[in-house]
Amino acid sequence: MSMRIVRTISELRAVLKALRENGRRIGFVPTMGCLHEGHAALIRQSAARCDHTVVSIFVNPTQFGPTEDLSNYPRELERDQALCLRLDVSVLFLPEPAEIYPTAFCTFVEPGQLGDQLCGAFRPGHFRGVATVVTKLFNMVQPDLAFFGQRDLQQTVIIRRIVRDLNLPVDIVVVPTVREPDGLALGSRNVDLGPEERARALCLSRALFAAEAAFQAGERRPDRLLDQARQHLGTLDTLQYLELVDTQSLEPLGRDVVRTSAMCLAAVIGKTRLIDNVLLAPDPDSAQFTSHLETE
Repeated sequence: MSMRIVRTISELRAVLKALRENGRRIGFVPTMGCLHEGHAALIRQSAARCDHTVVSIFVNPTQFGPTEDLSNYPRELERDQALCLRLDVSVLFLPEPAEIYPTAFCTFVEPGQLGDQLCGAFRPGHFRGVATVVTKLFNMVQPDLAFFGQRDLQQTVIIRRIVRDLNLPVDIVVVPTVREPDGLALGSRNVDLGPEERARALCLSRALFAAEAAFQAGERRPDRLLDQARQHLGTLDTLQYLELVDTQSLEPLGRDVVRTSAMCLAAVIGKTRLIDNVLLAPDPDSAQFTSHLETE
């Protein structure tokens, strides 16, 4: 089957109605474009578990704050289309903003306290925009499974809560972070890093890996694990946060790590904001978050 490119909700629904015949499963990968190997991993997971994969590319204006430059978000549509075609995507959804947010749009999905922590403390309203657009896209596509990357851990926690709270009939699959050979987590903003900035950015993953190694060696005290990470952080223009949090509530851990947790950080290098995390789970068999993680 050749890839269908659709731009309107009505056309999307018509195409998907035909694809769902005979109980076929629909997988969905929502993106903002500038696709990289991390997105490719999500698409491959969908292809392995579903009969058809839908990818959306939509740079969502409601998740950008007043000081964030929406117009400069990287866009590589021609290259993105080629990647989707190569990975046997069935439907590529390319809506315009007016298709997603009609005139006088005023209904939003509020993520509550989960959206105010970590990145939310530095990007007010960001997760309100994320929660709203993802809920709308779920309603448009009505997928059986939707695929997200662990690198955006806070986003995955919020989306899982939305699915649970609003009784949305979709299963969320979280795919482990894809990294460059030197450890840098893949992200669309990486293209904005100059050579010297990219070299400095490697301290982020090194810090997280140091904490992960200490945890695997038996360390369970949050302050010690955070100290391990801090020792490996190099010269950053801004370290916005380094936190060890519970992966259900996103609340910082103040005692020994005895349940599923993640060490998360966000930093600014040059003009580029980067995020990363590692999961720490003393009992992965009983950990609610990691029981949903998928590997390639």
